[in-house]
Amino acid sequence: MLYPTQNVPHFKERRKSIRKPANSSGPSPFMELESPYHLLVSAVALLLGFNLLYILRSRVKRRRKSKEIERKLSNGAGSDRLQLTETSGSADVIVVGAGVAGAALACTLAKDGRRVHVIERDLTEPDRIVGELLQPGGYLKLIELGLEDCVDGIEAQQIFGYAIYMDGRNTKLSYPLEKFESDISGRSFHNGRFIQRMREKAASLPNVKLEQGSVTSLLEKDGTVQGVYYKTKDGQTMTAHAPLTIVCDGCFSNLRRALCKPKVDVPSSFVGLVLENIDLPYANHGHVILADPSPILFYPISNTEVRCLVDVPGQKVPSIANGDMANYLKTIVAPQIPHELYDAFVAAVDKGNIRTMPNRSMPADPQPTPGALLMGDAFNMRHPLTGGGMTVALSDIVLLRDLLRPLRNLNDPTTLCNYLECFYTLRKPVSSTINTLAGALYKVFCASPDPARKEMRNACFDYLSLGGMCSQGPISLLSGLNPCPLVLFLHFFAVAIYGVGRLLIPFPSPKRLWLGARLISGASGIIFPIIKSEGVRQMFFPATLPAYYKAPQAG
Repeated sequence: MLYPTQNVPHFKERRKSIRKPANSSGPSPFMELESPYHLLVSAVALLLGFNLLYILRSRVKRRRKSKEIERKLSNGAGSDRLQLTETSGSADVIVVGAGVAGAALACTLAKDGRRVHVIERDLTEPDRIVGELLQPGGYLKLIELGLEDCVDGIEAQQIFGYAIYMDGRNTKLSYPLEKFESDISGRSFHNGRFIQRMREKAASLPNVKLEQGSVTSLLEKDGTVQGVYYKTKDGQTMTAHAPLTIVCDGCFSNLRRALCKPKVDVPSSFVGLVLENIDLPYANHGHVILADPSPILFYPISNTEVRCLVDVPGQKVPSIANGDMANYLKTIVAPQIPHELYDAFVAAVDKGNIRTMPNRSMPADPQPTPGALLMGDAFNMRHPLTGGGMTVALSDIVLLRDLLRPLRNLNDPTTLCNYLECFYTLRKPVSSTINTLAGALYKVFCASPDPARKEMRNACFDYLSLGGMCSQGPISLLSGLNPCPLVLFLHFFAVAIYGVGRLLIPFPSPKRLWLGARLISGASGIIFPIIKSEGVRQMFFPATLPAYYKAPQAG
């Protein structure tokens, strides 16, 4: 729009007019610019400017919100493909993952009348080389959950203890099962068969919906988790809502960072083989060979198969593709294996079905979040040497079931969060005992050039060989039948003191005194960092924590 300019003076003329004295005659240019016409134009322009700013700001907000939805859905595609569909019906609990923890949890909560929606990435039978040994303490929890029939029909083998080999010697450690019925023992099996049996049992319950899909993120509102975003098998993006979401998506969890502070350590890897048509030296026992550089495990997984797990320290393993792994197993590992198993081991290596799996450990460090809970390997991991993972998971499920039973309405986020905080505290004595035992035993059982560590390893083997309380105490911890932190602490340092005593008899020379001091120091350096990561107060004095009293405790 063009404005009339004949009455507007030139810039130089304006400067001259400004300098005019106050008593000078003639119209002022400021008077001309402040005419009603110009004021009206200025007001309209100001309103248009504010309106334009408001529109631009709204568009920026919409763009940000759209990007946030795209990020949460992990869609990676354009906005024309973002189609959210809500699942029909409602659930009390969403369980992410249908492994051992997720499937058992779904069965347990459904039996208590909860409506459970289980979302599992892959419902085909898993093929893993770990999660194959259930300790007696875990089997008792399986019975408590009414799931003991899940080990039927899969050729599960009863396990009654361990045999430990070192430097041509061996000792047998039996589980303290005298007070239990004959059926109570450990169980070993194919992990995939066990999981499929539990999935079938969960799917058979009328209030369980078992669905294949990939959960991409949690659905949150005002700091409370209200469900999940997930993609179905055919790629459709869906949302599912429930007052409680339990994440059990395993060691590779993509959701744990939203609910805890993960500190994952990978101390070693397992190399897995299957030995066929071979009898172990001690029937129905796990076998641990204290080899160099680290332990080797054998245990039956079916009527004709024995699992062998070779621990390889560090995060790198020899290549399977170029033959380095086979060479390593034949030249380094095979000579240290009991002669009864040597031929079957070499035959398994030659067959070529070699698998590897990194061994992860991660202490539980939850961030209590209203509406959400972590369980299983997504939440807490320990070295699988002691086979304690499933025992911890099943123990957690029993505890959670008992805690939630009085809480029929899960729709109060504050009350529910108090119960979940209480769960995180009450689980600590059992889980931390099994976790600490696994980490400490692995470090003690690994070979080391350090004389003090060598002495600790020898002392541990000889201490367990003494029998009586020296073997029953540690094996009761290992079996999950007596997961008491104080018992673990006392036996661990009893081994160290036993080692020092052997050094000082018959004559305590200065060299032996120094080695004994280093042995005690080394033992402290093994167990205290593990206890610190688990939490001293949570492990030994849970009753001093406020969360201990936030929910009524069963039994």
